[in-house]
Amino acid sequence: MVTAFCQEQTLLQIGQVATKSGIPIKTIRYYEELGLLKSSGRTEGQFRLFLPDIIKRLAFIKRLQKLGLSLQEIAEILQVYDRGLTPCDEIEQRLKHQILEIDRRIAELMTLRNEIVNLLEDWTPTQRLETGEVCPILQKNDF
Repeated sequence: MVTAFCQEQTLLQIGQVATKSGIPIKTIRYYEELGLLKSSGRTEGQFRLFLPDIIKRLAFIKRLQKLGLSLQEIAEILQVYDRGLTPCDEIEQRLKHQILEIDRRIAELMTLRNEIVNLLEDWTPTQRLETGEVCPILQKNDF
């Protein structure tokens, strides 16, 4: 009985996890639904209980999100970890892919920027509107 009591003392209720991690309860529930987290049981009042190391796991999830990984990618990484393996190689590959994706988006944005700069260089306001035109300057090259 004492062992069960001590073990229950180390478990955190979902509200405590939210407070310690700074992550809303709703998000924690969503992560559990996606399989990113696993509760260790429930209280008599049906509140989810988690081991204290859940705080580090949540911080890890948030770190990967900030690096641009999707929740699906994070779930796959955590599955490797949950099998008792170190997912560092998997993370490295995904981060390398993320760099390529960022470079692709930068190139797209630079193309868009150049298009806008060119458009603004030739910007000459007009008062005359053709039927169906909203802004002739923007529509002069449309098909």
